Amino acid sequence: MAIRSNMPLGELLITNDVITKEQLDEALKHKQTSKTNKYLGEILVELGHTTELQIKKALEFQYRIPLVDITEINIDKEAVACINEQLARKYSLIPIMREGNILTVTMADPLDYYALDDIKRVTSYEIRQVMSIKDDIINAIDRFYGGESAERAVEALQAEYAELSADELAQLSEGEVSNAPIVKLINSIISHAVKTGASDIHIEPMDKDIRVRFRVDGALQEVMRSPKTAHGPLTTRIKIMSALDIAEKRIPQDGRIETIIDGRSVDLRISILPTVYGEKTVIRVLGLGKNVTYSRDKIGFTEQNNKLFESIIKSPNGIILVSGPTGSGKSTTLYTVLTELNSIDTNIITVEDPVEYKLAGINQVQVNAKAGLTFANGLRSILRQDPDIIMIGEIRDGETAEIAMRAAITGHLVLSTIHTNDAPSSISRLVDMGIQPYLVSTSVVGIIAQRLVRKICTRCKKEYMPDHGEMMMLKLKEPRPLYKGAGCPACNHTGYSGRTAIHEVLPISKEIKDLIEKRATVEQIRQIATRLGTISLRESAALLVFNGTTTTSELLKVTYSLD
Repeated sequence: MAIRSNMPLGELLITNDVITKEQLDEALKHKQTSKTNKYLGEILVELGHTTELQIKKALEFQYRIPLVDITEINIDKEAVACINEQLARKYSLIPIMREGNILTVTMADPLDYYALDDIKRVTSYEIRQVMSIKDDIINAIDRFYGGESAERAVEALQAEYAELSADELAQLSEGEVSNAPIVKLINSIISHAVKTGASDIHIEPMDKDIRVRFRVDGALQEVMRSPKTAHGPLTTRIKIMSALDIAEKRIPQDGRIETIIDGRSVDLRISILPTVYGEKTVIRVLGLGKNVTYSRDKIGFTEQNNKLFESIIKSPNGIILVSGPTGSGKSTTLYTVLTELNSIDTNIITVEDPVEYKLAGINQVQVNAKAGLTFANGLRSILRQDPDIIMIGEIRDGETAEIAMRAAITGHLVLSTIHTNDAPSSISRLVDMGIQPYLVSTSVVGIIAQRLVRKICTRCKKEYMPDHGEMMMLKLKEPRPLYKGAGCPACNHTGYSGRTAIHEVLPISKEIKDLIEKRATVEQIRQIATRLGTISLRESAALLVFNGTTTTSELLKVTYSLD
């Protein structure tokens, strides 16, 4: 059957057995009744009748327009610079290559002739269109244009202050550092961080320049360098935004900014620290999980750990502790538990520092040490609010720990975090805080230790055979294939993309309670816990290495201190 070049998309998809006529009729009816401006293809994908990739492949066959996976190619930065970010976002497209007078542009909709006309008019190039998955194009736009916006802001800032000396820059008034170049620079840096999924922004004064790094998937990546002349105005602007003292440069300061970035509410926690080269600023990016659904299947529990976890959270009272270092996903685990336990007949109150994400139906209290609202004071007040479940952001001292224990043995379910290496160590940590062993054994019902490991990028994942050292580390008697990421544009050539958690779940059984009351050592508790089914953090990480989720490097990095 001959295929007409002007065949409508719906007919084309039916002809290629991508959808049925009934599915097309449903999509057309949905478009008409909902009065949406979305394209037919988008509606078909939303209804679950096809995928964007299937539609693209049908278009490739029909119109001979190549389908390109831009996550696996090196995009030419000079080609990207041929059009501006506004045009790229308007039409969901990005230039990927320039050869002579021909500019290759990958598009989400390669048949958008208005877009093609605009590109030709702006660039004066002959346009060769290819197509890619829309989300991949948006990610590429975020990656390439985000940094360029900041660089352009730096250039504007240099031009603005080119005639001023370092001393004069340091003396700029509040009004002078609120002008366009400075505002654009800090907004560009924050926006770029949000788009790349960074958890922290590091703005570091060096000897001759400023280094800006983002923490993405737990690892720091340098994103730009700026002339040293920008440091004073940049730091002052951040202080103004977070209501800090712009004249004070000798002591650390902490602040907070609530802002909107690309339509998303973002909470920024500011920490400024004096160093030998000037004040270093670290910005923690919070609030991006506002629309995240906290569910058990996203935590990364193995089947065995999920069973142990289930037995713990069924407890009507007692303390459940989550242990691990800063940035190990403890809050996510606690929020998941709270989400599961949240119901109309349950009064849940939290006291946190900071409140990272707002949960519907839960009363959340923000610690304010300056005003006298500490974890201990907040917890005392919460107990007068008729709570069923209490979540304490962190047990930092013996006073907070003892109040939490008393609350647990008087019928409340208490959730909290503690900084220890593994689950058995949490018990000795509580005793070291001055809590009597009998109180620990009576109140604690379970401990979950966790870490985050980076996942191998699925785009550049490759198989290899381990060397002798890796076999010894994994206790392998015979060689077996393992996996690692080769590095590609999709993962910024790191070989990793995203993170998942490893866990050590320790239910406090009768045998463990007896050991606690006898002041048993951590090693004795660990041996009994292993016999009762607890999987160590190292073993949990090893399972992910064997199934190709992560690497031996990640295993070593997060569990090296647990031997």
